[in-house]
Formats: sequence, C-alpha cells, structure tokens
Amino acid sequence: MIESYVYDIIYIVLGFIFLLTLYRLVVGPSIPDRAMSLDAGTNLLIAGMVIWALDSGRGIYIDVAIVYAILAFVGVVALARYIEGRVKE
Repeated sequence: MIESYVYDIIYIVLGFIFLLTLYRLVVGPSIPDRAMSLDAGTNLLIAGMVIWALDSGRGIYIDVAIVYAILAFVGVVALARYIEGRVKE
C-alpha cells in the first residue's frame, strides 16, 4: 500500500496544476484556449477522484469518476462543435 504522505503530495501537485488551468480558463486569450483549459481541469478532477478512491479504499468513487469522464467528454465535444460553428461564421 502507498504511504499516506504520498497521497498528500499527489493532492498538492494536482491542486497546483488545477490552479494553473483555472488561471488559463480565466485569462485565456481565446475561446479555444479556455476550452482546452476546461478540458484539462475536468481531467485533473477525474484523476483526483481516482486517487481519492485509492486513498480511501472505496471503489464507488471510481464509478463516479467514470460517469463524470463520460459526461465531460460529451460536454467537450458539444463545446468544440459550438466553437467550430462560431469560427466559420
């Protein structure tokens, strides 16, 4: 089993990277930059859920992460289609 301090380090690193993606989401110079940072943020959130499932020993969080990943994928595809239609006009 992984030691507890390793999970703490992983949480800190994921949180720092999430703050960087949040910065790009707010400051991003273009809409595609903001969409990419939103996608990266959702992927980091999914990774955090999986790490949390491993840390707590409860498998239900992995199921939640899978459902969230599917919903995030559909959302990103819809956002990309919206951006693509907006750029052509």
